[in-house]
Amino acid sequence: MERTTGNILELDGLSMVFGGLRAIDDATMHIRQGEIAALIGPNGAGKTTIFNCITGVYKPTSGEVRVSRDGESLERINGLKPNVINRKGLARTFQNIRLFSNMTVLENVMIARHNSLKAGIVRAILRDPRTRAEEERVIDESHEILKKMSLGTYVNETARNLPYGAQRRLEIARALATDPFLLLLDEPVAGMNPQETKELEETIHHIRDVEKVSILLIEHDMSLVMNVSERIYVLDYGRMIAEGTPAEIKSNPDVIKAYLGE
Repeated sequence: MERTTGNILELDGLSMVFGGLRAIDDATMHIRQGEIAALIGPNGAGKTTIFNCITGVYKPTSGEVRVSRDGESLERINGLKPNVINRKGLARTFQNIRLFSNMTVLENVMIARHNSLKAGIVRAILRDPRTRAEEERVIDESHEILKKMSLGTYVNETARNLPYGAQRRLEIARALATDPFLLLLDEPVAGMNPQETKELEETIHHIRDVEKVSILLIEHDMSLVMNVSERIYVLDYGRMIAEGTPAEIKSNPDVIKAYLGE
């Protein structure tokens, strides 16, 4: 069932149970079009489990996940496979970098663009002019994405040889290559030095402001969270305990007790 809303993502009463463990307990949240939002909480709070429910890795035990590319007609996506959800416009990165390490930087992004190819098996084998034109388009678009992510100089470099911060940006570039309206970043600055973190902060703003992609991020670096987020959700033992602006979250006594520290 579709309904009209200003949101591009809604979680409504989301729960995820593994055996006797309730990892997510009646979580509700929403992301607006053009927003940068953050999901924070202690280790083991269930943040990545929520990402897995949104992106189809897990099927929620109960509740609903609804999405809308245009911010108008919401569509329920519970139980859909990850590749189907990705084609609907949701892309993500992971805590642990998942690149094709033996492929070049360009090849990593080109693979992510495969969803845009319309050639069937027969045309792909025969390599007719239309198929070749599509391949050239994918190459050109992949180059453009890499330039936007400040990775143009690494195009022909093997992915495993990139500096750590560049590998992180490549994973984001690969996610952007699927043409998402919502990008989910799971601890994007984990393991980065301060300079790399600052560069990624600028990248996050670029993705939202220039590429017009909304962002939901999980992150333990509170400086980054407070600098980039317009709204923050706080999760503790699988339950949402707070929502608000960075200033509101900083002064929330429940958040201070559960996460930020007395």
